Amino acid sequence: MTAIPQSAEFKSDETFTPEGEYQFQNSRATVRRLPFPFPDDEYKYSMNLEPHVPAGGGALRAAFDIDEHYVSECAHRAQMLKDMPGVHYLALPHMLEAQWDLLELIFESYARDFPEHFILTKSGNEWRWQNLLLGIDDSFTFGDPATLPMDPMEYATRQAQGEFVVLEDRDNTLVIGAGMTTQRADYSLQFNLGMNFAEFHGPVPKLHEMGILDRALKFLLRMKPGHPVRRVNWSLTVHPRLETSVETLPDWAPDRTKVTPENAGEMVHLRIELQPLHRLPRSNAIVFPVRTYLVSLAELVQHAPDWAKRVHRALASIDHELVDYKGFDRYHDAAVEWLSRYDDGAPLATGYPWNPDGIQPSADM
Repeated sequence: MTAIPQSAEFKSDETFTPEGEYQFQNSRATVRRLPFPFPDDEYKYSMNLEPHVPAGGGALRAAFDIDEHYVSECAHRAQMLKDMPGVHYLALPHMLEAQWDLLELIFESYARDFPEHFILTKSGNEWRWQNLLLGIDDSFTFGDPATLPMDPMEYATRQAQGEFVVLEDRDNTLVIGAGMTTQRADYSLQFNLGMNFAEFHGPVPKLHEMGILDRALKFLLRMKPGHPVRRVNWSLTVHPRLETSVETLPDWAPDRTKVTPENAGEMVHLRIELQPLHRLPRSNAIVFPVRTYLVSLAELVQHAPDWAKRVHRALASIDHELVDYKGFDRYHDAAVEWLSRYDDGAPLATGYPWNPDGIQPSADM
């Protein structure tokens, strides 16, 4: 392994747990490239699937996005895996082919979309992988797990931002067969491993009554390799904490009671989840990545005031059952009240920011 200096563009000293007192901050550029999830003032739940093609110059320009938090997030993942072995990364034995599929997809995407940071060299099945940001320079034989220091999926996803859940296509449904989940939001991989699509999504309010779940499953089962799709989901969380799982509930749940209309701007963070789904070519599995972005309400007001207004209106309109499901019922009202001070009621454009006519970050003031 060859040590290579890290780029100054990437922060390496951020922390995402209270032990590190949450050393985290977004630059203005990072806020303004977010995949902002609210196309309208009134929020209504939908699957909002669309082709995962390059769009704009922000988070959607690449197949798998990286940003200034890449190095810190990879370090956070390594620490979580060390602290809680057998909890965050799990894979059923028969998923090995899908693991190699995923490694290839991540490495080829990174090398293509960020060639200044990642280099993939192939000679048949003999591959060399260079990650200039993490100082990794490894050679291995594709398809031979003995040539890697760990499972292929673990090796690849330790070097990626976001969560990765691999779904096996079996018996006309999708079953969770493997996962790298150090950024979980209110679920447990240990509990969900082996669950099918309906079981995993069952707790979402009104999904069954609205027929959304059945339509989404039929759509995903028809996916073809090379034709990925994406959706954007969101929630709120307290502090810039990436991992809010069932296993760590005592560590983060009490903070939800500490939010007030006075401190909500700093404490409450919009948690955006970009989910680009890919059908894997050899195994026929589907990878379900969840790329998480955190931004405080105060950072939105400072760097993208129109987006802050839209968040205020969307939160004010959201169904209370959905608020409860997403887990921010205890501080929803405080967040709405804090944001209301920065909403003048002026009309805003509709649509997503990666579309030319969608709502864009406000011009610098």
